[in-house]
Amino acid sequence: MSSTIVSPDAATAAPAHPGRQGLAALTLGAIGVVYGDIGTSPLYTVREIFAPATGLPLDAAHLVGAVSCIFWALMLVVTLKYVTLILRADNRGEGGGLALTALAAHSAAGRPRLRRVLLLLGVFGATLFYGDSVITPAISVLGAMEGLEVVTPALKAWVLPLSLIVLVGLFALQRFGTAVVGRMFGPVILLWFAALAVTGVAQIFQQPAILAALDPREAAQFLSGRGWKVFAAIGAIVLALTGAEALYADLGHFGRRPIQIAWTGLVLPALALNYMGQGALLMREPGAIENPFYRLFPEPLLVPAVVLATLAAIIASQAVISGAYSMTRQAIQLGFLPRMTVRHTSAREIGQIYMPLVNWVLLAGVVAAVLFFGSSSALAGAYGIAVTVTMLITTLLTYVVVREGWRLPAPLAIGATLFFLAIDALLVASCAVKFFDGGWFPLALGALLFVVMSTWQRGRALALESIRREGLELEPFIDSLAADPVPRAARTAVYAVADPATVPQALLHNLKHNQVLHACNVVLTARFLEQPVVEDAARAAVEPLAAGFWRVMLDFGFMETPDVPRALRLCAAKGLIVPPFETSYFLSRETIVPTPGTGMAAWRERLFAGMSRNAGSVVEFFRLPDNAVVELGTRVQI
Repeated sequence: MSSTIVSPDAATAAPAHPGRQGLAALTLGAIGVVYGDIGTSPLYTVREIFAPATGLPLDAAHLVGAVSCIFWALMLVVTLKYVTLILRADNRGEGGGLALTALAAHSAAGRPRLRRVLLLLGVFGATLFYGDSVITPAISVLGAMEGLEVVTPALKAWVLPLSLIVLVGLFALQRFGTAVVGRMFGPVILLWFAALAVTGVAQIFQQPAILAALDPREAAQFLSGRGWKVFAAIGAIVLALTGAEALYADLGHFGRRPIQIAWTGLVLPALALNYMGQGALLMREPGAIENPFYRLFPEPLLVPAVVLATLAAIIASQAVISGAYSMTRQAIQLGFLPRMTVRHTSAREIGQIYMPLVNWVLLAGVVAAVLFFGSSSALAGAYGIAVTVTMLITTLLTYVVVREGWRLPAPLAIGATLFFLAIDALLVASCAVKFFDGGWFPLALGALLFVVMSTWQRGRALALESIRREGLELEPFIDSLAADPVPRAARTAVYAVADPATVPQALLHNLKHNQVLHACNVVLTARFLEQPVVEDAARAAVEPLAAGFWRVMLDFGFMETPDVPRALRLCAAKGLIVPPFETSYFLSRETIVPTPGTGMAAWRERLFAGMSRNAGSVVEFFRLPDNAVVELGTRVQI
């Protein structure tokens, strides 16, 4: 099935997805899914801030300053930037990097060069998400399992193998779907945040001096007194912000209000109390720096704390794994990746999907990261840089939306953007100093994926250009058939074509080999718009061409599962009946032939040809009936 990617006729901001559930249920779900990643950051953040690499003295002044930096980073980056501003930049109720990219690209629709730059920028930001999807499960589960060392040092040797067992089991269970586990997400994470708050408050009561961290001047004094070493400190403080992008990515699942209520009503207070609790503990017992999070718990509660932390880490990992599936499907439908197998794991929730290839590639990456880095402290060097670069890209894309799309006054849009860009640039620079300590890992992975995605997009454009150049114009061809009658079969034939103005190759092959036409011939083009969902009323455009010929355009959003037979049934209201049991689908199976020329570098053309050969089934992707599909091969030179 051929498809194209186009801009929507209109991109208007829509209210955040309200759902059918009540506000309380959605808020509970948001706590479980959205905040799993940022909620497990206390496992390792404070420890890494005072690691030997940062050179920070472990005294009261620096503890208050460091905790103050964490608190105000949460306030400025998460609360002000994401919860207050970016959650409003929804693409018809949907969020996430590619949704924002599509919205920004449409806002710049009249400026093709800027639009292309924005698309490439957004795609690079999306590739960095995969780096996060590899590191988050590894660091979260390792950080949780390292609590076993606190229970008894004799268990230290078991941390790595047990972490691998948990991670392999998590990925192995993905094919069964997340419906059952998903119902447990909210209550478990609710218990987790309650534990964060209670243990933090207990320590604050014993050392109330830590409350000085609420004063922003403490953060300013801490940063100004570090000199150039401030970058190492901020690079560790960034760990408290990982997972902030999930606020925006899950906008379409829960809606703006539940995400905002969950953050301000529970997550932010619990995190702030726990970080201050760890600071208070270290002011009294500097020796607890070995693992300040688990030292918050009384000894009898250490084992339950490890179990709860492991469950929270699994939930945090599940959120990014599911996000990787969703991101990949969006990238496929926006034309940046070849088709892949998508399995739906729920009869009721269309968003619950499983992608085998993505799952096992992610598992391989996670296992490699665990074995290579070996501990959460070592992984902390790799964590952060992908997240902060993504934050910076989000700020740039949001500027285009608020200025070009919303038409906010230039001084307001530019001023707000420069403020957040200054913060983002400081965070990126601070994480960049950890490049050789592991920061290269997500960047290398992102660069590799960017090459793959940009090659696929460019290759598809070259292939479509070749098909248009060598194809026949549709309407003159149909007119010529009227002058030379061909036998007709009493059935309906659907011919897929990327360019609706050209003759489908499958139609030419059918005429050549079978010397027959069908009574009803539908020339079909499926398009994916730069918007999440297309309403059924606007799904199909039907145009009668000549006796027995129709041209149909089917539009899908990038968050939808394209179901062509169902969409064709909508044509009945517009005068075209496509009977499901009397219809055959004729598809052109394109074989890409790399040729010397000005298209792409030879290695990229070979890469594109290989991806094209191994692309997933068109039949499965577009939900075509297996027993009604005829595939005819054609060679396309690029």
